[in-house]
Amino acid sequence: MTKKSIDGPTRRKFLLTSGALGVAGLAGCTTSENGGGEGNGDGEPGDGALSGEVAIAGSSTVFPIASAVAEEFQAEHPDVNISVQSTGSGGGFQNFFCKGETDFNNASRPIKQEEEDLCSENGVEYVELNVATDAVTVVVNNEADFVDQMTVDELAQIWQPDAATMWSDVRDDWPDEEIQRYGAAETSGTFDYFTEAIVGEEGAHTKDYQATEDDNTIVQGVSGSEYAIGYFGFSFYVNNEDAVKAVAIDDGDGPVEPSLETAKSGEYSPLSRPLFTYPSKSSLGEEHVAEFARFFVEQSANTELIADQIGYVPNTEEDMQAELEELEAAIEEAQS
Repeated sequence: MTKKSIDGPTRRKFLLTSGALGVAGLAGCTTSENGGGEGNGDGEPGDGALSGEVAIAGSSTVFPIASAVAEEFQAEHPDVNISVQSTGSGGGFQNFFCKGETDFNNASRPIKQEEEDLCSENGVEYVELNVATDAVTVVVNNEADFVDQMTVDELAQIWQPDAATMWSDVRDDWPDEEIQRYGAAETSGTFDYFTEAIVGEEGAHTKDYQATEDDNTIVQGVSGSEYAIGYFGFSFYVNNEDAVKAVAIDDGDGPVEPSLETAKSGEYSPLSRPLFTYPSKSSLGEEHVAEFARFFVEQSANTELIADQIGYVPNTEEDMQAELEELEAAIEEAQS
């Protein structure tokens, strides 16, 4: 298995390079090996220090959180090698996690029934952990002066299966120019969440768009055309707000701009959503995986990391402790 090192680069670089290595790096991957041993604690494997492999796949939205947390963890435990890959929530569940090939799957929506069934078929048990809250952000070109806000119905007209072709089809006073769409691929949890929240039906999304798991492609496409529109997680917008413009969303109570505050309060409706990671219970039987899972949950309440450096809403201390209790129960079961 090819590993992607996450020592050294800044967290901003993680956001900008999300998914760069892609699915290939996980081909033939197996789950964790070489748990921590006993010894004198001088930092060498087998002497009491943690060591081993941790393989993580899944959501491109959760990727920057997992990458940053892994970087911090590896700084404390250099003999633990953590690979973090952006494959999309569904791609991670279907191709890796539910086949027993990764230790964690990140997801920007809850696991689906068919994914639960696949995990069950392969004997993969897991625990669902909420690690942050996101605000899916709709973006347009900086020169698109005609649009600063949209209603949910207008967004639905642009993204539903029989989507509007021209901007003027949505509003008469908008330009008689073709809509150029950029959005998440079908393997993405962002695709699933956006479709259900905006169109109201699972999978009911136009196919007339540039689909990608690389949010950089969306930024490049939207920034390159005055009549383009796209969507992705709020964190990626924060790191590209000079390149594209966020659209305020009106869900019936007036337009609301995406922000940490409006996502946390629920005012940014219907595009505020929880973000998850799913550790495998069998992997939690390895001490280095269990310790990393604890660290991941603890960092979910780290405001400096989650909000200031990455751009999501962190868990409250109370919520973090609740997630930690659930995790500890799973670890106890796995290690008993």
